[in-house]
Amino acid sequence: MSLQENINKHRLPRHIAIIMDGNGRWAQEQGEDRLFGHLHGVESVRNIVEGAAELGIQYLTLYAFSTENWDRPANEVSGLMEILVDTIRKEVPTLNKNNIKLHVIGDINMLPANAREELSEALAETSKNNGLNLIMALSYSSRWELVNAVKDIATDVKNNKLEAGSITQDTLAQYLSTSNFPDPELMIRTSGEFRISNFLLYQLAYAELYFTDTRWPDFRKENLYEAIIDFQHRERRFGKTGAQIKGTLNDDQVIS
Repeated sequence: MSLQENINKHRLPRHIAIIMDGNGRWAQEQGEDRLFGHLHGVESVRNIVEGAAELGIQYLTLYAFSTENWDRPANEVSGLMEILVDTIRKEVPTLNKNNIKLHVIGDINMLPANAREELSEALAETSKNNGLNLIMALSYSSRWELVNAVKDIATDVKNNKLEAGSITQDTLAQYLSTSNFPDPELMIRTSGEFRISNFLLYQLAYAELYFTDTRWPDFRKENLYEAIIDFQHRERRFGKTGAQIKGTLNDDQVIS
């Protein structure tokens, strides 16, 4: 039986988030420069997006470029932007063919004008699709997102659009850039690092975290299937006990 056949299609994570790490190290291991790794990482994106769509995953968020990545060497940043623009331009027909809707979260104003233009066109051209929601985190960081949310909440309180006493965790979630998406249930990070790296800090509160040594350019559908199978073997308790989840405790019994 193949890995894909081992996946329980009735227990799929609704939303998977991926930190696509290891492009540069993969390239260096090949004796190439870091951009070589980023170029090969694009093929992994195609493969994983296709695999997620085939399985019926509803939301897939890919951490493509963080706000901190702007501090990398100028030649790497400019090369990444060229790859981004070229990839978006080439992939839109495939996204439409597979009924995939593109979304973007992050400080898009920091991107070069040509990248913003390509993104805007891609978002418009895929807006009618109703299959997989592909969310690209570009020039994104969770702390940036949270600071902006707090500023917006403060402004609305000041303008009497929001009562300070009525603010809840759900209120904050509505001010985040992910307000239209469910929280990820599974977060995957490639390349053997055990960090979240300023990625969806609020949204990952109860996500299952999966770390793999596989570098992103080598990550393929089979690796995705392994992560999902691992997810399906975990018990998601959300602060309750395992017995409660299995329905063996009465409502008046103590949680410990």
